[in-house]
Amino acid sequence: MSSTPLTPNTLERLLAPYLAPQRELTESKLRLEERPRLFSQLERYLELLLRWNQKTNLTAVRDPEAIITRHFGESLFAACTLAPHLAPGDTVLDFGSGAGFPGIPLQLLLPEVHVTLGESQHKKAAFLREALRTLDLQQTAVHGGRIEDLPQGITFQAVTLRAVDDPALAEQLATKRVAPGGYLLSLHGGEGGQDSKIIPESRNRFVTLKRL
Repeated sequence: MSSTPLTPNTLERLLAPYLAPQRELTESKLRLEERPRLFSQLERYLELLLRWNQKTNLTAVRDPEAIITRHFGESLFAACTLAPHLAPGDTVLDFGSGAGFPGIPLQLLLPEVHVTLGESQHKKAAFLREALRTLDLQQTAVHGGRIEDLPQGITFQAVTLRAVDDPALAEQLATKRVAPGGYLLSLHGGEGGQDSKIIPESRNRFVTLKRL
C-alpha cells in the first residue's frame, strides 16, 4: 500500500501526464471543471472507492497510487480525447461502467455533458449511485441493468468501453447505441490502430476513437 498522502495536490501531480493534451482541450467547446475542484472531487471519489473496495470487489487494483494512475489517469486521458467531439448537452454512455471508469472522471472533467453509467451488477451499480450522491453529480444517471434492456431508439453521442468481459460482443452492442455521426471510444491493451493513441505512462495501453 502506498504511503503517499491522498491529497488533491498528490492527485494533480500523478495525473498531470494524462491531462497533458491541452490542444484537444482547447479545441473543445465544453466548459472544463476548474482544476482545484476537479482534484478535490477525485480525492473524495478515491476515498469512497477505497472504502467500498474493502467489502465489495470493485477493482483488483488496491494501491491508491495505482488506482489514481491506472483508473483515474486513463479515464481523464479518454475524456481529453473525446472532448473536442462533444458539445454542451451531449450524452455519453459508459458501457459496463464497473466502478465508474471512465464515466465518472469524464463527467467530473466535462460537467456540461450528460453521462449515463451502464452497469448490470447490482453491487457495482449501488456503488455508482452512492458515488453520484457523494460527488453531487446531478447530471449523471445510472442504468442498473443490461444495455440491451434500454428502450430501442435511445442513442448517445458517444459510447465508452473499458475492461468489458467480452470486448467483441460489447463493441457490437455498444455500436447500436451510438447516434449517427457519433463516436465509439475504447480503452484497451494489445495493439493500437490508425484511430488509436497510446496512453501516457504505458507501453501497450491505447485509447481508440472511431466515428460511426
